[in-house]
Amino acid sequence: MSLTVSPRLAAQAAAGDVDDQAFLACVRDSLPYAWGLISELAGTLNAGGAEVADNRTPPPDEAARGQLLRLLASDAMRAATERHFGVRLAFQNCHRVAVFRPGAEDALREFTTPRAQLLNQRPDLVDC
Repeated sequence: MSLTVSPRLAAQAAAGDVDDQAFLACVRDSLPYAWGLISELAGTLNAGGAEVADNRTPPPDEAARGQLLRLLASDAMRAATERHFGVRLAFQNCHRVAVFRPGAEDALREFTTPRAQLLNQRPDLVDC
């Protein structure tokens, strides 16, 4: 299961739309490693002048890796997270998360090329 959904939030979803803040709180509480990493990267991006901030350190364990995969593979979670932080997210392998400033289309396009994916491969990441 991707998220731990409270009965109240489940009832809200059953009754109609769920606001982003309630959804994001569920994501943050359910996937703390993934949320923390993206939050840290967004903070780094906002503190500097670069177009991108990324993480090259593999997660500490499989549970953390699973959190990244779940957040970034879900269109709803990914889109809500991007809106919340005001960034675009990109992902390579099963750990390299990058956040991009709005308008950083060239940097995003380069990060998501087959060339960039191939250059980010290492033997120790084969089973990630």
